[in-house]
Amino acid sequence: MALAALVCALASTTAIGLLTHARQAGRRGRYLWLAVAAVAGGSGIWATHFLAMLAYAPGLPSAYGIGLTLLSYADAVAITGLGFGLATMGGRVRAAIGGAVVGGGIAAMHYTGMAAYEVPGHLIWNPAVVAVSVAIGAVLGAMALVAGLSAGTVRGRGLGAGLLILAICGHHFTGMGAVTIQPDPAVAIPESAIRTEWLAAAVALASSLILLLAGAAVLLDLRERQRAESERERLRSLANAAVEGLVVCRGGQIVSANEAFARLAGTEAASLVGASLSIYLPGLTATAGAAGEAVEAELVPAGGGTIPVEVILRPMAEYGRQPHHAVAVRDLRARRRAESQIHYLAHHDALTGLANRTSFHARLEREMRAADAQRTRLAVLCLDLDRFKEVNDLFGHAAGDAMLRDLALRVGGLLDPTQLMARLGGDEFAILTPLGHGPADGSAERLAERILAMLATVPAASGPVIATSIGLAVYPDDAQDQRGLLSHADAALYRAKAEGRGTCRRYDASMGAQIRDRRMLEHDLRHAVSRGELDLVYQPQTRIDTGAVTGFEALLRWRHPERGSVPPDQFIPIAEETGAILEIGAWVLREACRTAAGWPQPLAIAVNVSAVQLHNPHFVQFVHGTLFESGLKADRLEIEITETALIRDPARALLTLRQLKALGVRIAMDDFGTGYSSLSNLRSFPFDRIKIDRSFIKAVHSNPQGAAIVRSVLGLGRGLGLAVVAEGVETDEELSFLAAEHCTLAQGYLMGRPSPITHFAEYTHGDAPDPVAAVA
Repeated sequence: MALAALVCALASTTAIGLLTHARQAGRRGRYLWLAVAAVAGGSGIWATHFLAMLAYAPGLPSAYGIGLTLLSYADAVAITGLGFGLATMGGRVRAAIGGAVVGGGIAAMHYTGMAAYEVPGHLIWNPAVVAVSVAIGAVLGAMALVAGLSAGTVRGRGLGAGLLILAICGHHFTGMGAVTIQPDPAVAIPESAIRTEWLAAAVALASSLILLLAGAAVLLDLRERQRAESERERLRSLANAAVEGLVVCRGGQIVSANEAFARLAGTEAASLVGASLSIYLPGLTATAGAAGEAVEAELVPAGGGTIPVEVILRPMAEYGRQPHHAVAVRDLRARRRAESQIHYLAHHDALTGLANRTSFHARLEREMRAADAQRTRLAVLCLDLDRFKEVNDLFGHAAGDAMLRDLALRVGGLLDPTQLMARLGGDEFAILTPLGHGPADGSAERLAERILAMLATVPAASGPVIATSIGLAVYPDDAQDQRGLLSHADAALYRAKAEGRGTCRRYDASMGAQIRDRRMLEHDLRHAVSRGELDLVYQPQTRIDTGAVTGFEALLRWRHPERGSVPPDQFIPIAEETGAILEIGAWVLREACRTAAGWPQPLAIAVNVSAVQLHNPHFVQFVHGTLFESGLKADRLEIEITETALIRDPARALLTLRQLKALGVRIAMDDFGTGYSSLSNLRSFPFDRIKIDRSFIKAVHSNPQGAAIVRSVLGLGRGLGLAVVAEGVETDEELSFLAAEHCTLAQGYLMGRPSPITHFAEYTHGDAPDPVAAVA
């Protein structure tokens, strides 16, 4: 039984392997391997049967008839071969039919072999069990070939072999259960019959030899195929590793092509073999690029259309002992797209898709020359979004970008093909529009009015309605060159913004002086620190209950050599817009800390910090260095910031304030109540003080609304454990009201006007008298 099981397993495994190999072979090779598979499978089935019969011991002498024994072998090989042939024709249905035929072959071999069985008695059969044995062989045989041939994997072949073993063994043992031997001494065994022991040994030896030969043949063939396939795969991999398409041609006919060229051609690489190269590269001659030069051509893929390519064609010295050419084909679509994108970006704004500054200037120059030739006029409209910076601060830069795109889309929809809109940078836009011959042509003014009306009535996609100011200048009436025309349109825009925003102004001569004055102010402000034109004045902060001075707030003043004293509300916004506030703010902090460090009295010093400074990544490091250089203790420095400085980037602002707190610096919220999300900011940020804005303190004793607000802030401060400083206290009545409401600190003209620190020497260098009495 063990030997029968071994032979059955070898036969089943070899047969499934040979079938897989036969299906993959060519037509002639397929028949050869089917024959070998039939011999191996049939021999295994036949040997398994007779080896198992050796284990069957009925207690009677037995033998086998020669003719039927040989016929059973022929049945096994022939019918199994027929089933294998059907199974390799393709498809799961044919595989199932072929497997069922193989099961029938097992049955035919089994019962023919049993007919050759000679014993002194009679064989009595149970037809029902016989039918079951045939069904088991057919069903399991069908499942075996479906699994072994359909999966195409080692696991699938193993499953198929296992099922074939079950088909053979299941049929045999079920079939043996269908027979009963009835002894009959009158029945004699013919002398010509083969003895059981000799037949079994011969069958085992012959079957094992056949199976070993079949296995050896498979191994040899597989090794040869693997070697050939490995070589082909190596060459294929080298070709497919190339980014460019590679084609080998003989006389204009494609001999081989890599995957890259097949993708370009829109077909499979195998289908290209034998095709004419001119189908895909029409017009390419055998001498084109023969010297190695790259030539540009059009590739025609199978799906139609054309692909721009670069082709290099070179002769091959030896390829199959016939002259061939190697053709390298490079796809130029990515390069063309990149060139197109570069050209687009060079002339358009990436955010809005409008013309950019360079493209606008080129178009303006052409239109000016055309206006000169035709004696016509043209207008330039400069516009920007009013309070656009606040949109970025409140809603973030993504909302600001959406606003710019929305503006470009809506205003662009009002223009005709003769007009051009461009984004010059930031929220600055320009529109070029040709005019008629007469100076009374008001089409530019009407266009500006349409733009203002449209933007005033249609909300922006990113949030609230934002007004637009427009400045207008006409060529050649207002300027004779491009630079002057844009400068005058910009001056008109500045005038429109200064006169209330949301309006349009045309350039006149008075505007030039105004814009030049502002630009000169910007220029002078950039050099104010290096020229020593900046000064600090100090205003005391006092306790309301005792009148004691607790510290000073440092306030910046600019003494211009020609303009005299320039108000802070005039130059501070300019400094923030131009970025000069970083240098100026650094000077203020250093000077205030140096001055305070020299006071014998350890009074506090408060310094205002702008949003630009607060969001500078090196600000905390600068504060730490300034304290170290000046020798001022960190707890004497108070940084004052407004709520607007927090909302530009709350996460960065919170990190900066926490780092300042870690140094020991105190933080005060300035102008409380005038910004956004005040209560949320008090909860989220590490403030030490609240400064009530002067607008709430003015006449607080007689203004019920102001008094209610001040009481609320004082209560909020007490609840949060924050000191409250009242700014702008100017009268005794205001001070008395604050005292009655238990306000802690006050600052204003009543306690002291902003002055050089030397005016407060009695506070900084000695015991100070009552500041309120001194003012009185």
